[in-house]
Amino acid sequence: MTEKYDLHCHSNVSDGVLSPTELVRRAHGQGVTALALTDHDTTAGLDEAKTAATEVGVKLIAGIELSASWKDKTFHIVGLGINPDYPPLFDATRQLQLIRFERAEQIAAKLEKKRIPGALEAVTKAAGDSMITRTHFADFLVSHFHVSSQQDAFDRYLAKGKPAYVATAWAEMELAVNWIIQSGGVAVLAHPLRYKLTPKWMNRLLTAFKQAGGQGIEVVTGRCNADEIKLAAKYANDFELAGSVGSDFHNPANQWIELGRLAPLPVNVKPVWELFG
Repeated sequence: MTEKYDLHCHSNVSDGVLSPTELVRRAHGQGVTALALTDHDTTAGLDEAKTAATEVGVKLIAGIELSASWKDKTFHIVGLGINPDYPPLFDATRQLQLIRFERAEQIAAKLEKKRIPGALEAVTKAAGDSMITRTHFADFLVSHFHVSSQQDAFDRYLAKGKPAYVATAWAEMELAVNWIIQSGGVAVLAHPLRYKLTPKWMNRLLTAFKQAGGQGIEVVTGRCNADEIKLAAKYANDFELAGSVGSDFHNPANQWIELGRLAPLPVNVKPVWELFG
């Protein structure tokens, strides 16, 4: 049987909508045979996902998506095949939770200055025991009729340069990569073209990422076209990085992104799953 991989998705433990169990079952329904749950800065959903994956016969790859800083810019590093109990990684997720809550307090304060009160209480309640993300604020703004959609919330309030944006000092990229590698995982640069870097800056980033111990790059994502796949594949080969595939699925209501609905990895790119232990 041909394996069908999806190595980037989110549950409601971070900013997704489905529980880990619902996510795994949906992936199975879409024909995915190997799934990585990569919630933002937390591994809290992995035990539940593993139980569900065993029940339906899906191979679960323990993952995480770490927020990292490099040259005052924020990047996302996916860890695949990690040991979530590796103490430095576990401690890092606890620290990242505190950073995210402090950011949430600052975002809420900025919204209040724009005469939009009640945000912190609402997003804290909505997140429950999960990580508070900007998506929770976007949903709050939609539900209180301040914006028409999640994207509108980011465009008007939450994106960089907008009134409620808060710059955040995440862990340095080298440190984030090290946490992943030392836990037994593979460090993958997530959605590389989303950062909108010039070719010169992308080369600098990938050089630094590779020197830090980075091993992979997402070549196929849920919203990429053929030209973008070709460009990402070139970066993978130029920097001798393995290629990953991941939908970055968050919400069934988004008709454009679905678990497992991915173009094939180009044949000239080394698959990242060949690096799994």
